[in-house]
Amino acid sequence: MAEREKLLEVRDLKVTFGNKRHPFTAVDGVSFDIYRGETFGLVGESGSGKTTIGRAIIRVNPVSGGTIKYDGQIISGKVSREVDHHVIENIQMIFQDPMASLNERAKVDYIVSEGLYNLNGRLSEAERQEKVSRALSAVGLLPEFASRFPHEFSGGQRQRIGIARALIMDPTFIIADEPISALDVSIRAQVLNLMSRLQKERGLTYLFIAHDLSVVRFISDRIGVIYRGKLMELAESEQLFAHPLHPYTRSLLSAIPMPDPVGERDKKLLVYDPAAHGYTPEDPPQWVEIEPGHFVRANERELDAYRKQLGQ
Repeated sequence: MAEREKLLEVRDLKVTFGNKRHPFTAVDGVSFDIYRGETFGLVGESGSGKTTIGRAIIRVNPVSGGTIKYDGQIISGKVSREVDHHVIENIQMIFQDPMASLNERAKVDYIVSEGLYNLNGRLSEAERQEKVSRALSAVGLLPEFASRFPHEFSGGQRQRIGIARALIMDPTFIIADEPISALDVSIRAQVLNLMSRLQKERGLTYLFIAHDLSVVRFISDRIGVIYRGKLMELAESEQLFAHPLHPYTRSLLSAIPMPDPVGERDKKLLVYDPAAHGYTPEDPPQWVEIEPGHFVRANERELDAYRKQLGQ
């Protein structure tokens, strides 16, 4: 089997807010890789740090420790203007709220092509309009929609405009920050299918951020589970669902609604208690690859139990 190419490498990432007297660590020691052409799902409850990680990758949130490499080049911390432009051109973001992420006073034409104005002044007006038309068509919108304002569209259409805004820069890597959580249930599958189609057509790589494991399972190749700024578990999508090890992962899985009313009524909801681990300074938790491609945060006592669970 050919070795996969790493597009993004995150090592010991730490993001801190506040000041020296009152610091708040939002992300603490997170490490993972994202391979070219895959969809990496990052799952956790509200406030877990998943969006902070996405914003650190795209250089919105400054990092206070660790490194982020994109295509073999360090993009965290102080970088040259050339590297900064390289990040902007190749890494784009789709935001959670299609209402708040679009400028209500600007027409769709300007919203979609704003990145071109900022970075690519060499385009003629005709070339710019052609790129806008192609981007809108790629997400299933008519080119004539470019002359309208965001308030004239539905939530699903507004999110497609946000996707077109990301696509127009011809990126390699897209961070999708809960792109369907603000949409009606009937529209969510359409947007997920659109993203999957665009990935195949354009060779895109996704970081898909969400709090719903069932949605992430549908679109992701691998899934990382994050809790209070730390990764708890990481594995291939189906491997994680078949053999969840960490108690927090199992608690998230138990919260997924079941289509069977009787099964939903009788299922046991697991509640994660971090104090139950009983970690000590002599036996602290570590980030360990317990089987090929399957990582978990655990101490030696827990690792022994997990190995038995996996039949090792």
